[in-house]
Amino acid sequence: MNLSIIQYNAGNIQSVLYALERLGVTASVTDDPAMIQASDKVIFPGVGEASTAMAYLKERNLDQLIVSLKQPVLGICLGMQLMCQHSEENDTNCLGIFEEQVLAFKATENTTKVPQMGWNNISHLKTDLFNRVPENSFTYFVHGFYAGIGNNTIATTDYIQPYSSALQKNNFYGVQFHPEKSAEVGEQIIQNFLALKS
Repeated sequence: MNLSIIQYNAGNIQSVLYALERLGVTASVTDDPAMIQASDKVIFPGVGEASTAMAYLKERNLDQLIVSLKQPVLGICLGMQLMCQHSEENDTNCLGIFEEQVLAFKATENTTKVPQMGWNNISHLKTDLFNRVPENSFTYFVHGFYAGIGNNTIATTDYIQPYSSALQKNNFYGVQFHPEKSAEVGEQIIQNFLALKS
């Protein structure tokens, strides 16, 4: 399988590579449009800040490339958020693949910590991305912003309020959690993505 990880100024690429290696899969880390377009599958990871990341993508025309892709694409964490319409993080217009808006968590009176860091469960699981993943499985999250629930929601999580922990539209998938840090559940989700038909 020809698998590309989109290289841009956002972290967690190395941990994604390690997770793929554990599954016996090698991937190319690249910002070369021709290489990305020729891939069977594309992973769009990210840990970082929305406006800086979008500026980097636009400088290299990767924003236009990503929305044009026809093969399965998986956005992880910031990658998923950048696939939404707009982020409250520095008032950033994003790629607009998913309809949902990205909003900031607001700590409540019971002093729920922001950002959310740690394990939480995913529920209302839909699509083949979650084949053989039990309802209410735990995955690992680190984020201060979240995508609201909407037409593209394929999994939800509750932290301060319910939100989209996964989104899907056509060939585009996104997960707010880090499958590469989510033990056996995360490995299953990565395997499911790699098994998706183009």
